[in-house]
Amino acid sequence: MISTREAYGKALAELGEKYKDVVVLDADLAEATKTIEFKKKFPDRFFDIGIAEQDLIGTAAGLSLAGKIPFASTFAVFATGRAYDQIRNAVAYSKLNVKIAATHAGITVGEDGASHQALEDLALMRAVPNMVVCSPSDGTQTRWLMEEAIKYKGPMYLRLTRPNTEEVYSSGTNFEIGKGIQHGEGTAATIFATGVTVSEALKAQKILHDGGIDIRVVDMHTIKPIDEELIIKCAKETEKLITIEDHNIIGGLGSAVCEVLCDKYPKQVTRMGINDEFGQSGKWNELMDYYKITAEHIIKNVI
Repeated sequence: MISTREAYGKALAELGEKYKDVVVLDADLAEATKTIEFKKKFPDRFFDIGIAEQDLIGTAAGLSLAGKIPFASTFAVFATGRAYDQIRNAVAYSKLNVKIAATHAGITVGEDGASHQALEDLALMRAVPNMVVCSPSDGTQTRWLMEEAIKYKGPMYLRLTRPNTEEVYSSGTNFEIGKGIQHGEGTAATIFATGVTVSEALKAQKILHDGGIDIRVVDMHTIKPIDEELIIKCAKETEKLITIEDHNIIGGLGSAVCEVLCDKYPKQVTRMGINDEFGQSGKWNELMDYYKITAEHIIKNVI
């Protein structure tokens, strides 16, 4: 059990040894975002910008122009909302090599409530040209994504979450940016999931299998560029299509899947997520149940 934010912090500290041009910036949240792991090892390559998210992104842009590989971290709601103009005009427009690693995304932030629960960050980042958007499902995938982000030349948004969740993958699993991962060959339904909802979809898959219904789960760890080929393949091969995400159903994974199918292979899709409303304060697992993004609710939709 590990959170993707914790895996991010550990990976930063490890990869800092190998990649000397990596620098890390934070907005006075290093203990929460786990960038403190990097700060302890490489204090001369860590910059606490303070509660000034626009400056965080602007400084990261400048460091990238100086040949560094900056990871700019804060909570997702601040990274994408408060600093949107800087991301759009300073980073994406110029295709700068800045990695925005935003933690505490979605309702799984929990007790901090609506003001801190980013439910529109995927929509905002998907709409920005030149931006790659990724949402890893577990610690193993996060560690892989970190090195891929370092190797990739250009802006990236990495969506990370707060709670400890089950590991989905074993070390050594092959991943590729822009390519979803299909679990199973069931034809009753395809569940397209991302981030914390992948493990929920896999739980539902097992329970349904035990009850005689076989479905497949697709881990869409990359929201942009989306894996169009896999989406169309699953639409052709399975009876029902469902998307599930810890995000507003407008503009996130569900919208991305529907956009592909609208153009390439029209088919009905059930979108599971936050139904265009704000979150609220509560324990993260109770909130997932309240907003109906758990294995139980996937099973109900399939049946």
